[in-house]
Amino acid sequence: MKWIVFGDKGSGAFSTEAALAEAEAPYEFREVSLERNEQREPAFLAINPSGKIPAVQLPEGGILTETLAILVTIDERFPSAKLLPERGTFARAQALRWLAFMASEIYPMVEISDYPARFVPEGEESKALRRKAGERVRARLAIVEEAVAGPFLLAEGFSAADIYAAMFSRWSEARQANLPKLAVLSRAVAERPRIASIWSSHFPPQT
Repeated sequence: MKWIVFGDKGSGAFSTEAALAEAEAPYEFREVSLERNEQREPAFLAINPSGKIPAVQLPEGGILTETLAILVTIDERFPSAKLLPERGTFARAQALRWLAFMASEIYPMVEISDYPARFVPEGEESKALRRKAGERVRARLAIVEEAVAGPFLLAEGFSAADIYAAMFSRWSEARQANLPKLAVLSRAVAERPRIASIWSSHFPPQT
């Protein structure tokens, strides 16, 4: 039995696929094209009524959404992969803190920056909203940048929080910011043997 990941390349589905690869879990990736707006079609809305990716189908058949919940669940089911530090430790609390921070403080602003017309009429109003949301994304990424212990977020080493942070570093707003420590972190994630091919499929080198 295997996990099924519903998502698109270069999207938030990267973190789920990378975590499953790091855990050496059997999975299948099913494309939901954002370009073709397939996340709004009835077939996918039956999986996730919010129309957002990623979503996963667990091996036993249940559907799970929300990346933070997905990453914690993968860690719980594959503890030997050490995607998160030991339970009860301050390091684990910190990893969960940064996952929650990125999920709540950055991800919503990315949606507003990418799709301002979902929230206000197109035109000057949507342009202003896009600009303000982009500023918010960059300000929040700067907080993550400051926290990087080098090369990873935690001094204790790699965690799922690094997968999540590396993903955000590849999106457009991050590319407009000066984030050298996140760049180092992203390279460290991209070079992990079990993640390298996943990284290159989601974030191919730009020519």
